[in-house]
Amino acid sequence: MAEEELADAPRVVGVLSALLERVVERNDAAAAADELTAAAPASAFRATVRPDISVRAYMARIARFAGCSPACYVVAYAYLGRLLRRRGRRRALAVDSYSVHRLLITAVLAAVKFMDDVRYNNAHFARVGGISLPEMNYLEVDFLFAVGFDLNVSPETFGHYCAVLRAEMLCLELERAPTPMASPAAGGPRLHSCCLSEDDGAATSSSSGSSQQQQLAA
Repeated sequence: MAEEELADAPRVVGVLSALLERVVERNDAAAAADELTAAAPASAFRATVRPDISVRAYMARIARFAGCSPACYVVAYAYLGRLLRRRGRRRALAVDSYSVHRLLITAVLAAVKFMDDVRYNNAHFARVGGISLPEMNYLEVDFLFAVGFDLNVSPETFGHYCAVLRAEMLCLELERAPTPMASPAAGGPRLHSCCLSEDDGAATSSSSGSSQQQQLAA
């Protein structure tokens, strides 16, 4: 169902959902393997119960009902990186299966308000996100303070995140393409590392090794 809905959504929606799904899977696995992260710090973005809806289905729902421009998803992605970078200085916050949904709907809401002249109100976004209006309002305020009310995204930063998403799209296309010369053990081409950390005005290269395990877990 989500795949069919994403087929009609802007391409950036499917790419971003695939990227975040991989991040969530990695951070969930890291939390399960590390007993120290079992008791995650309290956060307004962290649900007490893991939501049943997948990241892909949730993104499809947002794309269908939020009515925002494609650029909003790129800006929302940049906001997530900005939030995690700033929040990481004070306390841990990982994009995992408990936090990704609230982070997504709040980041998209903030991006829509900054980017689009015509948009739905918070009550509509609360219904789209499956949360109450008071919670949506609280998450928005918490998000704004977390990013220091810094909602401007420079053309350079926007271009950097577009480049990351384009690279992700190419990797997804390579994964789906037939690879007759690849050995079964190889498992096809390996996806590039995904990053939500941000350095405004400067493009960052994808890292490898141990740094890959730390990306998106500020």
